[in-house]
This record gives sequence, C-alpha cells and structure tokens, in this order.
Amino acid sequence: MAEKLTFLHAADLHLGAPFRGLRGLSPQWADRLAEAIGQAYDQVIDLAVERAVDFVIIAGDIFDQARASYADYARFFEGCWRLDVAGIPLYLCTGNHDPYTAWRRDYGELPASSYLFSPEKPDFTLYRRDGRPLCVLGGRSYYNRVWSGDDDIAWGLTRRAADEALGPVGAQAPFGVGVLHTGLHLDPVKAPANPLELRHAGFDYWALGHIHMPWRDSETDPKLVFPGCIQGRDIRETGKRGVFLVTLEEGAPNRAEFVPTAQVDWELLQVDISECRALPDVVQTVMRRLFAVNGRACCEQMVTRITLTGTTPLHEVLRRPGLLEDLRLQLNDSYGDFFCDALLDATVLPIQKDVLREEGLFPAALLSASESLQADRAGQVAYLQEEFLRCGLPMPGEAIDSIDELAQQAENLVLDLLVAEEGR
Repeated sequence: MAEKLTFLHAADLHLGAPFRGLRGLSPQWADRLAEAIGQAYDQVIDLAVERAVDFVIIAGDIFDQARASYADYARFFEGCWRLDVAGIPLYLCTGNHDPYTAWRRDYGELPASSYLFSPEKPDFTLYRRDGRPLCVLGGRSYYNRVWSGDDDIAWGLTRRAADEALGPVGAQAPFGVGVLHTGLHLDPVKAPANPLELRHAGFDYWALGHIHMPWRDSETDPKLVFPGCIQGRDIRETGKRGVFLVTLEEGAPNRAEFVPTAQVDWELLQVDISECRALPDVVQTVMRRLFAVNGRACCEQMVTRITLTGTTPLHEVLRRPGLLEDLRLQLNDSYGDFFCDALLDATVLPIQKDVLREEGLFPAALLSASESLQADRAGQVAYLQEEFLRCGLPMPGEAIDSIDELAQQAENLVLDLLVAEEGR
C-alpha cells in the first residue's frame, strides 16, 4: 500500500510587525491590523489541529524583529504547545528577521516535539509515524540577519547527505523534505539558491520562506514552494495570503492546496466613474465595487487604496481642496468592515480635441507636438532615459513598457491645466 504524508507549510509569520501610516488616519483600524497577524497565526495552528496533519513546517521569519515583544513571544510558544498537545511535531528554521543568534539568546526552550534547524551546517532529522520512519527533513537556519554571499545556504542539503547523517533508519523513510529561508532565484540578495540544484538534491519537496507571495514551480507537481506571508502587512501586500496544505504520496504527484489565513485583505483599486453624474453617484459606484471585490476575498475586513478614473465633468469638482478627503470619510462611514486609507483622483476632464485643433490656438500646437512625439517611440525612450540620468536614477523597465500610456497621460494633464486656466 502506498504511503502518504500530509503537512502544513507556513512561512513569514512576522509576528509583531508594525502597520505604518494608519494610526493617524484611524486608531481603530491600526488596532485591528496590529491584532490581525496574531489571529492569522492562531488560524494556522487551528488548521493544523483540525486537519490532523502529520507535522507543521514554518520556514523562517516567525517574528518581525530579532527581539520580539513578550506578548508575541508568548503567543508563538502557546501555538507550539498546542501542537505538542495534539501530537503534531513542528519543524522550523530562522530567517533574516529573527536570526538564530536571537533565538539562542532571548527565547526559551521549544517543546520536545519542535525541532529548530541549526545554522552552523546542514541539519537533518527524522519524522516517524507509529514508530516507522516516514520522512527525512533537512534544513538550515539563518545565523545572523545577513547571510554571507560566500556561503551557499543550501550547500550539503541532499537526501544522500541526510541518509548518511541519520544512518540506515533514515534511508527507510519514503519521503524527504527540505526547509530553507532563501531568496532562491527570485531575490538574489537574500541567501539565494539555485532552483535546478534543489530539484536534483533528492528531496520530494522544498518548504521555502522569504518571498511574501505564494509561489510554486509547478501547479501540477510542485517541488519548490513559497506559501507567502500569512497576513498582508501593508498596501503593497495585496492578494490572498495563507499557507499550503501539502500531500506527498508514493507514485503520485505532489499536491499543495492553498489555504487562506489573512484576517484583513489589502486591495489597490481603480474605479471608473465616467457614468457618475453627481458626487453621491461616485460614493455608490465605489461602494458597489468594494462589495464586488470583497466577495472574491477570503475575509470580510478590507483596507483599500482607491483611484478614481474615467472621463467626467466631475473632474473639476474633485479638484476642490478637501473634497476627496470628505468623500473618503463618507466611504469609511458607510460600512464598518471596509477602510479606505487614500482616495486619489486620476480622472480627466472631457475635452473635445478636434475642436481645439480647429481653433488653432496654443492647445492645437500642443496636440500637434504631442502627436509627433508619440509617433517617435525611440525618441520618447531616449528622452526618458536622459531625464532619469539627469536625476541620477536608473530607468525602470516598466516605464518603457507603458510609454504610450504615460505619453497620453501627460498630454491629458497639460490640456487639463490649459482648459482649467482658460476657465478661470
């Protein structure tokens, strides 16, 4: 009969991480977010116990700081003891945010069922089920906050090395799992590792941490996997956040089911208000969009940053001092589980460009110059490069990819200013 193994793969808990910028806007939501990471961690432990997994892996950055607060420390260890009581081992490595030196100095003893991989060299241990060897685990922890570029964090982590270290009993285990906090090839600065070498190291699955977005090298048979962080910490960490429930089975492809754990969803939204005739229509349109987006999210509470777009006569109204902030406050008063931290205006004023051309005044000359520039793509790229160099900055690749859109935005912006000036 084929052997089967299930485990929970988590990483980047970042217990104690601060949520910057919201305290001044909303103390209530700042408090909600401060508790969200701890609640997400509690959900990870609940999930492990409910699914009765064989073990749990946490691939680094358990804490956000090298010296965690006592409250964060106590919460994490309470979860470890809950797993211990349930008979579920925990395997973990430290990351760059919570290196091994801090664990050795500041933190107490883990339960006997928990295993912290050494940073000194490749480290191996064995998971048994009912006394039978079922899985070899190999890993290595971060020692300090910065990993030496001369030291390959994955060096020596192979199934062959594990069998040699554990002896004949290790070779009897049908499964092997590697555990690392690494940038892999996605972040070449933080302890990178060669994906090809990991795939040929003899392990069935690599439980990785550090990259904050869920990532798998394959949808059908994943071998290298980042679960991402369990809770987004700011507006840059949008999308689903959670863990992977992994199943390894002899003679079958690996299965990794993503399970969301986030308590608060972060969203960057663009809302087209072209059809809105008055400001109340804007509020209703934005609220409909918020509910639609939240319906696809995995949690009810949501923090958003909203950009209003579209061609609308309301553009001039939206430019009035304080009006966007008034609209933002109205949105936040409309539904308690949604919070807009910023409301931005990217609308444009309806402008009849054909009429401006026929008038033959300065706007017509501007349109002619803009069209000539947009027709010369190489000239646009050269101009941008020169401007970035003048500021001592490298030009991002996305600037070239979106150069047509940027040129149109620039044209609309200048026309908007000209028309608004004429209307005064």
